[in-house]
Amino acid sequence: MAEGVVSEAAAALVELRDATKSYGAVRALRDGNLALRPGEVRALVGENGAGKSTLVKVLGGVVRRDSGDMLVDGQSVDFHSPHDARDAGIAVIYQEPTLFPDLSIAENVVMGYHPLGSFKRIDRGAMNGQVQGLLDRLGVKLDPERPVRGLSIADQQIVEIAKALSFDARVLIMDEPTAALSGAEVERLFAVVRTLREHGAAVLFISHRLEEVFTICDTVTVMRDGAVVQDARIADMTPDEMVRRMVGRELSTLFPKQDTAIGAPVLKVHRLTCEGVFVDISFSVHAGEIVALAGLVGAGRSEVARAIFGIDKPDAGHVEIDGRRLPAGKPLTAMRAGIGFVPEDRRQQGLVMDLSIARNATMTRMRALSRLGIIGSGAENRLAREWATRLRLKFHRLENPVRFLSGGNQQKVVLAKWLATEPKVLILDEPTRGIDVGTKAEVHRLMSELASHGLAVLMISSELPEVLGMADRVLVMHEGRLTAELSRADADEESVIRAATGHVGEVAA
Repeated sequence: MAEGVVSEAAAALVELRDATKSYGAVRALRDGNLALRPGEVRALVGENGAGKSTLVKVLGGVVRRDSGDMLVDGQSVDFHSPHDARDAGIAVIYQEPTLFPDLSIAENVVMGYHPLGSFKRIDRGAMNGQVQGLLDRLGVKLDPERPVRGLSIADQQIVEIAKALSFDARVLIMDEPTAALSGAEVERLFAVVRTLREHGAAVLFISHRLEEVFTICDTVTVMRDGAVVQDARIADMTPDEMVRRMVGRELSTLFPKQDTAIGAPVLKVHRLTCEGVFVDISFSVHAGEIVALAGLVGAGRSEVARAIFGIDKPDAGHVEIDGRRLPAGKPLTAMRAGIGFVPEDRRQQGLVMDLSIARNATMTRMRALSRLGIIGSGAENRLAREWATRLRLKFHRLENPVRFLSGGNQQKVVLAKWLATEPKVLILDEPTRGIDVGTKAEVHRLMSELASHGLAVLMISSELPEVLGMADRVLVMHEGRLTAELSRADADEESVIRAATGHVGEVAA
């Protein structure tokens, strides 16, 4: 449990009172109440579509509220742009950093406020010294003169935080900061957050990972349906109670795994190798079985999935579906053989964001839906609506661009696209990354239901509870090799972590 230094009697650095924001007929924010005090790390949690993003945009000056009050140091303010928020000491650190890759760390940190020397030229010594002081204050070792290109996402986030401190930000809003980080990187980020708290900053921490919320946060604001429904101290809440507040209903279980009869092998991977990435990968997935591919970030799990589907061509080995050997490097053949692939990055690789929900959901069935090369909108909408109903998709109109949907609902559209092909094998790469607790439970329910109907599921996940809660078997990778194969009964956190860090022998051939 985090031990904060926040005092409830302290005056709020920034406060929202009864803020509202509507987009046409959609009321995205109502009863928006939030206060951030010095030395406080406050969690902001809720399902996708609960209003978190809108509230953050109001705080960050991206959008203007329709009504309600906003106060900074007790004084009423009305931000017209992010620049106004910045001048008031409020900084937003987004999940994907927005830095100039060809400039140095120091140049990015002081962008727009370079220290000048004689003849109004940039004083690089002063600039590097100033930024080095900020990095030292955060307790991280980075060279201010190093180019940003090539930095990890974790290091880029540190640069964003240093940039915020360079203009004396007292309120830092972190939007899903750990989504793309490894365990060690998360711990370093938490150390930085604790340093900020000790120096009297207020941090608003947005995350779907409740274990992180209970580790680093002092207080929590829970949102549902555009409104704040709970404001409490972390010490006074349990994870189950927080989930109930978020979804407005009891969740029987986050991992509704059904006992299913395991059938014959459907997918066989035989000694698959891609030099420098993964070596000698062999395993099978049976009908009705959920197999998890676990391991640390960079272990090669996603690369194995891409090779199975044919996106990347391996140097050796082969893949079989129902005993039929597939040619390497041919995704269309893999798809026609019965493999569906839900990629890790749904926005860049799984969807065409400017196309409609219906078109994205039926994209894999274009040939079946077309007549003489023309796709009938009626058939397309009927198929899309069928899957929208089955997956409990929340949408306004099927004709709307898919980018208007929340992250969880976008993930459902990617699932619909592949399930519409009636696959024999479904590969899911981080199926619940970045989606809320309620939608996670729905995705897990769907996975279990699909397996019960004989689908073979290969799931790649970095979340140990998900791996242990949903998998019939766990395959663990470390530095491009399989290091353990564990049954559901034998798999626990310790055994998976040991194998993921290379502390066990390799899987027997």
